Amino acid sequence: MNYKVPVIPGDGIGPEIIAEGKKVLEAAADRHGFSLDWIEYPLGAEHFLQTGELVSEETLKELSKYRAIYLGAIGDPRVKPGVLEKGILLTMRFYLDQYVNLRPVKLLEGVWTPLKDKGPKDIDFVVVRENTEDFYIGIGSRARRGRSHATFDVRRNLYSIKFGLDIDSDSEEIGYQIGEVSKEGCRRVIKYAFDLAMKRRMQVSSVDKANVLSDIYGFWREVFLEVAKDYPQVSHDFNFVDAITMWFVKNPEWFDVIVAPNMFGDIITDPGAMIQGGLGLAPGANLNPEGTSMFEPIHGSAPKYKGQNKVNPVATIWAGAMLLEHLGEDAAAKDVVAAIERNLYEGRIKTYDLAGSSTTSEVGTEIARLVGIV
Repeated sequence: MNYKVPVIPGDGIGPEIIAEGKKVLEAAADRHGFSLDWIEYPLGAEHFLQTGELVSEETLKELSKYRAIYLGAIGDPRVKPGVLEKGILLTMRFYLDQYVNLRPVKLLEGVWTPLKDKGPKDIDFVVVRENTEDFYIGIGSRARRGRSHATFDVRRNLYSIKFGLDIDSDSEEIGYQIGEVSKEGCRRVIKYAFDLAMKRRMQVSSVDKANVLSDIYGFWREVFLEVAKDYPQVSHDFNFVDAITMWFVKNPEWFDVIVAPNMFGDIITDPGAMIQGGLGLAPGANLNPEGTSMFEPIHGSAPKYKGQNKVNPVATIWAGAMLLEHLGEDAAAKDVVAAIERNLYEGRIKTYDLAGSSTTSEVGTEIARLVGIV
């Protein structure tokens, strides 16, 4: 079997970590009798600075023909914050309707966690983050003193809605941001979480702030309860976003599958990464189960380390394992994760963030070697 996979190395350390991810995935492909053809797209800061283009409609159409995309990192200090992130990452997520952001939070053997008396058996859950709604839809602006009227036309894959907002304030200037969730959008990501729980430990925890933001997150909770009725064998509970970050620290073993709206999912996955050993060990996926999905580390482009062959490639390699699983190559994906864990457990070849002195490429080469013998 041959798989054609678009790859976007991106900015900063992106090309370095993607090179190691490709190295390991190719080793897994060789062992399991399939091949990977990489189709590189030069999206990122350099392309934008040279051409003024973020991502074209033509490129988006091309990407939509493939099952999976492998992404390094996007972000560059030469470009104003938000330009690349919104113009490339969010554009791809919305265009490709990648409505699930999937984040495994799993402490591997051989990795230190800052949580006292906790180990791999205690830290093993998954965060399912809604990925196309909530406050990330980008509706907002600023208004100066006086009365202003803003009109919004929200056009989404699922529906179109127009509404207006009257602003009457004595303040010199205000900023405002509008969030929205739809029944369809909530239902499909919550259903994904319950289906995933059926394959794990049969528990789903919902995250919201329905006690204060009752219109938007009370609605989320209502849809959650509707979906839960279809899964009587799966237990469920509710957590406010501030409380769940506390429980991550105190009792991570309580959780199996967590489902959260977009913004809260973004917040809670960072402490999740820390308790599993750090951002260098945190993979992620942007999923459209019926379309094109994208796999990446959750850390940024770390431009200050660019070209130093220094950073940890494990998150990118692990994201590559998720890509293989998405393609249906489950055995190869398991071998990649097993090789990562063996490398970490042996502790001979590891990067500076794990108290080692090995290079990015040395770690990738070692994990690729281990794929052949795990």
